[in-house]
Amino acid sequence: MNHDSRTIIGVDVGSGSVRAGIFDLNGTLLAHATRPITLWREAGHVVEQSSREIWQAVCQCIKESVASAGVVPASVAGIGFDATCSLVVLDADGKPLPVGPSEDPDRNVIVWMDHRATEQAERINQTGHPVLQYVGGKISPEMETPKLLWLKEHRRKIYDRAGQFFDLADFLTWRATGDLARSTCTVTCKWTYLAHEKRWDPDYFRTIGLEDLAGDDFVRIGQRILEPGTPCGNGLTLEAADEMGLQVGTPVAIGMIDAHAGGIGTAGVDRGALHNMAWVFGTSACTMMSTEKPVFVPGVWGPYYSAMVPGLWLNEGGQSAAGAAIDQLIAFHPAAAEARDLAKAAGVPLPVFLADLAMKSVDSPSQAVALAQGLHVVPEFLGNRAPFADPHARAAIAGLGMERNLDNLVALYVAGLCGIGYGLRQILDTQRENGIKTEKIAISGGAGQNPLVRQLLADACGLPILTTASSEPVLLGSAILGAVAGKMSPSVRDAMARFTVLDKQYDPDAAQDGVHQQRYEAYKLLQQTARKLREY
Repeated sequence: MNHDSRTIIGVDVGSGSVRAGIFDLNGTLLAHATRPITLWREAGHVVEQSSREIWQAVCQCIKESVASAGVVPASVAGIGFDATCSLVVLDADGKPLPVGPSEDPDRNVIVWMDHRATEQAERINQTGHPVLQYVGGKISPEMETPKLLWLKEHRRKIYDRAGQFFDLADFLTWRATGDLARSTCTVTCKWTYLAHEKRWDPDYFRTIGLEDLAGDDFVRIGQRILEPGTPCGNGLTLEAADEMGLQVGTPVAIGMIDAHAGGIGTAGVDRGALHNMAWVFGTSACTMMSTEKPVFVPGVWGPYYSAMVPGLWLNEGGQSAAGAAIDQLIAFHPAAAEARDLAKAAGVPLPVFLADLAMKSVDSPSQAVALAQGLHVVPEFLGNRAPFADPHARAAIAGLGMERNLDNLVALYVAGLCGIGYGLRQILDTQRENGIKTEKIAISGGAGQNPLVRQLLADACGLPILTTASSEPVLLGSAILGAVAGKMSPSVRDAMARFTVLDKQYDPDAAQDGVHQQRYEAYKLLQQTARKLREY
């Protein structure tokens, strides 16, 4: 088979669905498939999934995309996986264990957005342990050590029976190859592994009450830690190849967290990862900025070594609710039901319908900010991930009147989008104060696909926003890892430059600078006021 007819597969496991895409060696998406996955939500901030269901969906999506693309299994040069940073719990035989009160072993994944371990995270933060410097000074309940501590304290029998605790991306590579190796991306970003020193810190685990993990030399959370894109084991096992309809031994890359795959699939564009911030704007939002030397930014996760681009340091910020915050915001409005019906009739999602309505009433997207005059939104429904690392922060809205019409709903939507942009600007400001300069923002994610949204965000944060030609940048990011594992590209950095292509650049509209500066000041004032009000 000649080199040009080779293909690579990227698999992305998000919060609500699994997707697989097959690409040629120009980074062109040939076909993709998607399957929904179950998300169980219960009281006490509990959100769970099934690793078995996820794996089945992965195999089905790969089979479907290979069939749709009309390529032969032998063409597949490599596979890359990305997934949410959720915790998978298995027994010594690799069978699932129940992580919550349902006692259903199929519910063996504590999802990233599950905040059951908030109290454990706060206790860990009170220790002030030095490893916390590498998570912006504070660990989040979304990370894995607080969740492990919760399991130990609330489900001791399950905790003791567990043979492996995996980040979801590492579970997928293990299931595909039988290799227990972990990714520097997952364990550095979410488990406190010190990749720059190539070690776990046993003192941290002893200090927080997880001394048993250190006692058995970290065998349950990972002893071999490899950089994303490194070939995993001997490629696909007979069983996995059979389930996917692919060839035994097909190279599989060490994977990464989904947001970081979005970074890999976008930040290589234009002048590359040292100049562009990757910003994934989906259900949640994630900012990722690479540097050559470590930079400590209060409230921003990292610096993490080799966590996104091997050999570079990463600072990671963002918000736990972004697209989800916009959905929540517009759901409150009296005109929401009417708008939902109209959006359904038009065959578009509600936020897209509102963006289109906004566009109809202005001459240019930048002028839409005028629609939100007097309305201000701090959309922190799920806390402030960065730069305050404050899980207790909550949303604040100022300027609501008695209006019940669609125009007012559009105004609220625009104010919410501006709020997302000012939250991004706050992270950029904090990073700049600490020595990280960002020139442009490479955007990806489902919530940021509308041209109005992109322009308003560029105006609100004051930097150009770049989009890439790939319609599926997260899938492309994981496929890039597959290309490196399959030796189709010498390095992740090389593959990023080769596979990412600039589509459009949205420059901030200088005519709106003054308005956004004033609104940004109002945003910060409202945010401080909301924080103050929590004391009453």
